[in-house]
Amino acid sequence: MTQQVPSTEPELAGVRNFRDVGGLPTVDGRRVRPGVLFRSGHLAHATEDDAAFLASLGLHTIFDFRNAADQRLEGPDVALPGVRNVNLPLSDPADGAEFWKMVRDGDLDQLRGILADGKAAARMVASYRTIVKERTAEHSRVLHSIAEDSVPALMHCAAGKDRAGISIAVTLLAVGVEREAVIADYLESNAKHRRYKVRRNGSADTAYTPEVMELLSPLFDARAEYLQAAFASIEETWGGVDTYFEQGLGLTPATRERLRERLLD
Repeated sequence: MTQQVPSTEPELAGVRNFRDVGGLPTVDGRRVRPGVLFRSGHLAHATEDDAAFLASLGLHTIFDFRNAADQRLEGPDVALPGVRNVNLPLSDPADGAEFWKMVRDGDLDQLRGILADGKAAARMVASYRTIVKERTAEHSRVLHSIAEDSVPALMHCAAGKDRAGISIAVTLLAVGVEREAVIADYLESNAKHRRYKVRRNGSADTAYTPEVMELLSPLFDARAEYLQAAFASIEETWGGVDTYFEQGLGLTPATRERLRERLLD
């Protein structure tokens, strides 16, 4: 059975994985306010109707976590009048460039060599750990911006799953959203209508065989173990989320309170 998109969530023709994270519960009984924090895949292929809908959200800032290689591959975001677009790459375009070229162009034996036997999932776990530990300046900037004035905000990367997923998770943890709810929202990226469309070169009968798609699936799945690895890195590096926000991201208690005022009912 085809999963139906809820009526409150438009199925955009050229934008994957769009959703409002409003309604998620916090540990102290509050909820994320609808209409202030959105997430999606890239906006480069937005149709006119998609752009009109996005413009209707009253967005203040779009945080684009793609790097230069992503932007060359997909194109720039559609321009929305009066909306600030902040590009904060959360990965280096040179990091893994050969790997991702192999994902797009490699034959079955090459894909087996780089992805089989758990290597694909291990790569994703390592990537999530690295982004949390090494991109503290970027996440600090995002959270300080939101605390100051940048809502409503939309966060996206290419698929809206990994870099945006981590950044949304960090934002939600900062205002006290229940960790189980953060993971549940992250896993929503697996819904069929949200998933990133895998792009491979070659004929359809060889580029997208069942074995190829099985090898690729860990790269394009949202898996709880990936986000939990990011959380584990926070615990291992800083000893807990509060110290992570205070020392890693430089958030004062007053700034976190402003975040709660901006994002919570």
